[in-house]
Amino acid sequence: MVALVTGASRGIGRACALKLAEVGYDVAVNYNSNEAKAAEVVAEIEKLGRKAAAFKADTADLKAVQGMFREIQKEFGQFDVLVNNAGVVDDAFLLMINEDSLSRSLDINIKGYFHCAQQAALKMIKKGGKIINISSVSSILAVEGQGVYSATKGAVNSMTATLAKELAPRGITVNAVAPGFIETEMIDAIPEDKKEAYIKQIPMGHFGTARDVAEVVASLCSPAFDYVTGQVVVLDGGLSL
Repeated sequence: MVALVTGASRGIGRACALKLAEVGYDVAVNYNSNEAKAAEVVAEIEKLGRKAAAFKADTADLKAVQGMFREIQKEFGQFDVLVNNAGVVDDAFLLMINEDSLSRSLDINIKGYFHCAQQAALKMIKKGGKIINISSVSSILAVEGQGVYSATKGAVNSMTATLAKELAPRGITVNAVAPGFIETEMIDAIPEDKKEAYIKQIPMGHFGTARDVAEVVASLCSPAFDYVTGQVVVLDGGLSL
């Protein structure tokens, strides 16, 4: 079995790549800029006894994505799972949003997901497969300053449902995971007083981990979830309740 995880050089993408390797997948590790970090993930997967290779591609660039999928097919010979994870967060209040940031968010967080889903579906169309989109609790919870990010993740939820309906007759399931506050580099950069304020909003009283997200992603890729499609699994410790 072969899985592609986009944006897999760090954070949630890295955790998903490693977890899928643990449960028996060979993994294509996509990255856009940090080749060294991607190489580290490949090495960690190989230590787990699975095959891995890194593929550089900006998911917002259709030709780059098409080229990446061709290379994955050559390297691994098959394709079974796509984890659409590559994305950007560029918070700004409405009156402070600039055009370059807006375009970049829309291109990567929406177009990038469509590009990869389209190419994955072409590879899966004869034998089935699984597509997992990484969304966010911000898709259902209003967070000040995240108008653009929330809009892109709301789009991810909508595309998940629509693609699930389109691709179900082909044996392809499409689901999404919507994490809340997850301990990543982004959280590390938040001042301690703000972290404490955020934690107070979470009924479970702590942030989630990238591993928590990866566990859910791996579960959705398992046969136990073969009859589940078009769903958004919210993973936020009760934040959105």
